[in-house]
Amino acid sequence: MKIELKNVRRKLFGFLSFTTALFVFQACYGAPQDESNDLLFEGKLLSDTTGLPAPGIKIVVNQNEQYALTDTNGNFSFYVPAASQFAISLIDADTTANGHFLNKDTVMAAIPNGKITITIPEKL
Repeated sequence: MKIELKNVRRKLFGFLSFTTALFVFQACYGAPQDESNDLLFEGKLLSDTTGLPAPGIKIVVNQNEQYALTDTNGNFSFYVPAASQFAISLIDADTTANGHFLNKDTVMAAIPNGKITITIPEKL
């Protein structure tokens, strides 16, 4: 019985040591490094006629798979890969609730630091 308990402790200690070593290795060397410099793109989207927030608008930068939807206050925030030029598309994705904004495409030379305010035209 005494030898069996000693073997159980040895196996438990060995298991914990091994899992600790794996955790330390993964934390130091296993995490992938992001090679690109991502930029924070955040701001507020407003109607150009009323000045009120435009909720439910899909914002796509450089036709990337990443996008953001504006919240009820028109705010958006997401990271985009660094580039020399940024093509921004505003799409009224929430047509059942809104359905009264026109799609808009624009080009920016750089993503500004801090929040930006963008206006979107309404359908008449």
